[in-house]
Amino acid sequence: MSRTRARRVSRWAISSLTVVALVGAAPGTAGAAPLVASPGATVAPVAQTEFAPGRYIVTLKKSPVASYTGGTEGIPATKPVDGAKIDLSSTAARRYLTMLARDQAAVAQSAGVAPTDHYSIALNGFTAGLTGEQAQELAANPEVLSVTKDAFVKASDDRVDYDFLKLSGNNGLWKGLGGTKGAGKGIVIGVIDTGVWPESKSFAGEKLGTKADPKNPTKAYKQGSSIVMKKANGQTFTGACETGEEFTADMCNTKLISARWFGDSFLAAYPGDLTNDYESPRDGDGHGTHTGSTAGGNYGVQASVDGYGYGAISGVAPAASIAVYKALWTAADPDNSGGFNSDILAAVDAAVSDGVDVINFSVGSTTESSIDDPIELAFLSAAAAGIFVSASAGNSGPGSSTLDHPSPWLTTVAASTLQPREGSVKLGNGAVYAGASTTVLSQVGPLPLVAASAVALPGAVAADATRCYEGTLDPAKVAGKIVECDRGGNDRVAKSAEVKRAGGTAMILANVTVGGVNGDVHSVPTVHIESPNGNAVKAYAQTAGATATLVPGNITSTPTPYPQIAGFSSRGPSTSTDGNILKPDIAAPGVDILAAIAPASNNGRDFDFLSGTSMAAPHIAGLAALYKQKYPKWSPMAIKSAMMTTAYDLKNADGSKNTDPFAQGAGHVDPSKMFSPGMIFNAGVGDWLSFLEGSGFDTGSGAPAKDPSDYNQASIAVGQLVSSQTVTRSVTSTQPGIYKPQITGVKGFKVAVSPSILFFDRAGQTKSFKVTLTRTDAALGEYSTGFLSWKGAVYTGSKRGFGSIKPMTVRLPIAVKPVALKNTAPVVSIEGTSGSVTWDTFAGFSGPFTTKGFGLAAGVGEDGNVTADGENEYPLTVAEGTKLVRFSAYGPDDSSGADIDLTVYQIIDGVGYAVGQSASASAQEHVDLVAPEAGDYVAVVAGFSNAAGTTSTDYLWRTYTVAPEGGVGSFTTSPASTTVKAGQKVPVTASASGLDANTSYLGWVEFVDGSGSIFEANRSK
Repeated sequence: MSRTRARRVSRWAISSLTVVALVGAAPGTAGAAPLVASPGATVAPVAQTEFAPGRYIVTLKKSPVASYTGGTEGIPATKPVDGAKIDLSSTAARRYLTMLARDQAAVAQSAGVAPTDHYSIALNGFTAGLTGEQAQELAANPEVLSVTKDAFVKASDDRVDYDFLKLSGNNGLWKGLGGTKGAGKGIVIGVIDTGVWPESKSFAGEKLGTKADPKNPTKAYKQGSSIVMKKANGQTFTGACETGEEFTADMCNTKLISARWFGDSFLAAYPGDLTNDYESPRDGDGHGTHTGSTAGGNYGVQASVDGYGYGAISGVAPAASIAVYKALWTAADPDNSGGFNSDILAAVDAAVSDGVDVINFSVGSTTESSIDDPIELAFLSAAAAGIFVSASAGNSGPGSSTLDHPSPWLTTVAASTLQPREGSVKLGNGAVYAGASTTVLSQVGPLPLVAASAVALPGAVAADATRCYEGTLDPAKVAGKIVECDRGGNDRVAKSAEVKRAGGTAMILANVTVGGVNGDVHSVPTVHIESPNGNAVKAYAQTAGATATLVPGNITSTPTPYPQIAGFSSRGPSTSTDGNILKPDIAAPGVDILAAIAPASNNGRDFDFLSGTSMAAPHIAGLAALYKQKYPKWSPMAIKSAMMTTAYDLKNADGSKNTDPFAQGAGHVDPSKMFSPGMIFNAGVGDWLSFLEGSGFDTGSGAPAKDPSDYNQASIAVGQLVSSQTVTRSVTSTQPGIYKPQITGVKGFKVAVSPSILFFDRAGQTKSFKVTLTRTDAALGEYSTGFLSWKGAVYTGSKRGFGSIKPMTVRLPIAVKPVALKNTAPVVSIEGTSGSVTWDTFAGFSGPFTTKGFGLAAGVGEDGNVTADGENEYPLTVAEGTKLVRFSAYGPDDSSGADIDLTVYQIIDGVGYAVGQSASASAQEHVDLVAPEAGDYVAVVAGFSNAAGTTSTDYLWRTYTVAPEGGVGSFTTSPASTTVKAGQKVPVTASASGLDANTSYLGWVEFVDGSGSIFEANRSK
């Protein structure tokens, strides 16, 4: 699943151009909030936010019940102790809930707002329809933490192999947890997703009784309208089997112990659009069924796809109980499929209140969420209540900074490959290539091989035919042949469906750029080949008389290395944390995962192979359930630490080690080692609040601000290191032991660790250490990565004296980026005909320091108008040496529902590459390209929704081109030239005069290292 805006998924039609995926052809930033100063003033910039009318989630600063640690007179803490279930019946909880309700009512009333939904368990806040003025007023209220547009969630998915994870057998992890019938017993995994297909054998269980079973105390039973279960930690889970369309109360059982559904916002937005779904917990998509069965599906379930048996499968925690919270929906119109954050918040509230032990959230945005996003904050409270939250990193890789879920209280999961199911392609020229395949079950061919581009229907768009889009292939040229189709654009399985429609016998899916391979269940026998082999197959297919044979298995002499990081798996570094939190955290299997599915929406299949970080996250959720079973009082962060510090490196395509922490995090999870971590990095509510304060968010908690790089987790990240920086970590021993530090990698830095020895004479002992990173010759502006490994030995045996000695390594990934300058204000602005702004920079070098202003450039453009389904194109040719280009579309900010999006494409050889996008929930968007490559660009303004009672949206189109010479008015900077020392603070001032107050301008303040600040004057006029 990917959390995106509720818009159609389409290929932009830019005249006759072909548009491909987002690339780094030129850097782009979208929608940066300006820093405003009064005309003529010299002040510290203050962040401003503009609000369009719409439905918002208003989050208050006071902690919700799950994370309240006390501080209000007469109301003790309500945060559960040692991960116990939250007790909403306690006097403290009742008093605190009353106080929160009173506070929410007062805040809402202060702005004349009528909330539609309230949250108090995992989030303290409410949802309401707001005007722009009301949203602004609430954002300024000192009791309010954030005012966030109710975002939309949309599905976009691209074998539980427990033997690969070494869970089964006499030496497997399950053995020590009661075997396949005991692993996960007494643990509840909450799955927030698209629902469940209750008839699946993966969720089969006994009929619920009406009283506790003394012989099996963790067995769930009915208690009135509730379902209760005594958990492994002695606490009680209380759920419900909510009824609805094709879902009755008897569909829950001792395995599926709860099923709830949350869709108030979705059903209100899209009434009557659920012909492909059910107003009940029943799964209309299959995604939730797949993730739930991966995390905790029954052991030994026989799985087959299209009549071919793949043997027995199992969830990672086969004896765990499953609680389903449906908050995502499948609409008849695919554009409307998904859900709203307000519904997800209600689901999180319920999961925390019910008392789940683990939450799986296989949902991620195509852009990175802010750490104060309401969903992220709700999961903070869930973690405060002792609930481990596993979240998918996203499927937007392999580009950098494409991940979601940056918050440190979550475990963010990347996707890796399993031992691949393979097939081979034998070409008529003698070449043989292996690739992924689940559908080549016997030899196919030899048969004629054709490239899709050569067998297109007359009139078909060439680029579409090359990728085998629906209705593009000519049956007269395809029948009886093997077709080579390029990857990209449409769904992989849609390509084989088109080959079948045109009468093709088989398909070779060729990657023409590196992107990973997948063994999907295709309509015809298919082998998916990676680049550059895919390019070789494509080139041969274009020759006369080409033939090919598809053969089961890998018949080449080179085995395929695994596990590798999946090409689609989203990468770091995190941008919303300024690179100071290392994400993702860990990798787990996420390619060609065979698990249960919803047959009604998946061609009648009960099981299917799916790939995505959506499939990786439930592996970690299942492992966390096993951890919760063995160590009920361990915190979510301790479990996360244990997984990270015992992880191992993945492999590259050539078999070498992959040590990239932005791809794999700490590495691949290793269940055989995760129960013996040596020492752990723990954190809790106080750490999270200090992290938020240090990141610039006023939590209202009084928690001291802490440098985000000092957040206590099992990784080290510094996104902007100026000369030298020291980070601190605290560790707690799980066994007596002694360790010495070892640094690998981190080239270009001197790394000093103090103390040089960590000695623990008992379990539970806590000590701190410092790591000082000092730049020597590392390239400025580029990350240097490596590892800190604490190597030593732990002691086991009697409590008095030492027993056996066991080697132990506790490993942390490191990622640090040295910068020449740390700029505290990347965007500054003034209003009027003149003014100046001052801000601070910090030097990461010693030597000459210069500043220079470029511009100002006046905005050039016209009035525009776009319908909700319309698009307008604006071409622009950028000259060599251009410092900055801004594309902007400013529509109304006072008309409810008006919303437009802006995407900028660079045109290279007739193909448009997306280089920047601004797609907020408003009608005001802009994209900035800093130092863009010279050449042709096209900006596309797309209508998303109109104001109520209107059929289109008016907007003001402007482009600003800051050239290396010339400009309007007077624009100066100081200091123009000075000398600095590494680590020195340097105040910078930018001044402008001689401007027209009714014209908007843009400038660029450039520093000695080529970086700079954007200067705005009279914004959006």
